[in-house]
Amino acid sequence: MKRRFPVHILVFLAPAVLIYSIFMIYPLLDSLRFSLFAPVEGGGLRFVGLGNYQTLLNSPQWAPQLWNALSNNFVFFFIHMLVQNPIGLLLAALLSSRLVRSKAVYRALIFTPTVLSVVLVGFIWRMILSPLWGISGDFLNLIGLGSLDQPWLGQESTALVTLALVSVWQNVGIPMMLFLAALIGIPDELLEAARVDGATAWKVFWRIQFPLILPTVGVVAVLTFVGNFNAFDLIYSTQKAIAGPNFSTDIMGTFFFRTFFGFQLQPGNPTMGAAIAGVMLLVILTGVLMYFFGYQRRLQRIEL
Repeated sequence: MKRRFPVHILVFLAPAVLIYSIFMIYPLLDSLRFSLFAPVEGGGLRFVGLGNYQTLLNSPQWAPQLWNALSNNFVFFFIHMLVQNPIGLLLAALLSSRLVRSKAVYRALIFTPTVLSVVLVGFIWRMILSPLWGISGDFLNLIGLGSLDQPWLGQESTALVTLALVSVWQNVGIPMMLFLAALIGIPDELLEAARVDGATAWKVFWRIQFPLILPTVGVVAVLTFVGNFNAFDLIYSTQKAIAGPNFSTDIMGTFFFRTFFGFQLQPGNPTMGAAIAGVMLLVILTGVLMYFFGYQRRLQRIEL
């Protein structure tokens, strides 16, 4: 007998596909189309092809801003990869062990900053780190580290790193929960067998648990990459559109916002802003494809 086409699957998927196409795919394609045009005097648009992208990459006016924002974005991402994700993995390992009691309380406390408004978090940390009325200086003096008190958000050398660490503090609960779910899913028989054979807690984690959650590690890395190259609200809520001081905290999101909507007395340039969005899409797509192709090759090696 011929198998019938599963029409019911299309019926269930159609609403989600329709909503996703209207609110995600269509705006994305329209933005890419818009980036191929440039405004003309008197109103209207003219087709310039990849002219906006060439201007963005080669013009003395635009290229330094682009490379500054892109390099800052990579710094922002690497801090999250090297600080946030290892801390999230450590917290997940502790919460999945038998040594910690009241695990639900700790999970809730660690995850709570994640559900807070980013604007609220930015405002609070700006108040805490303020050299005029913030409490960071008093706290450092209390523990004998008063010499470290600096205007962290007011110096070009420290502003970006400080904001990245604030973002780490707020979002560390997300990788923690993903890692915790993967660790809990490992069969207890494997862990008990290793302990019976005399394996230490470190060897159990490094030789058994960590290899089994590597797919989750890859997923967390991709989510971190995509999330950081879409970042905007924390920088904007603390440093405004200028991404100060002296654009030292400027990332692709703030660069796009400043270009598309205008900044101070400089009018907005929507078509050039669309080109910046196109560059952001290209960077994110390249990173995601590199992960998926690399992961598929790794699976093929394991199967062989």
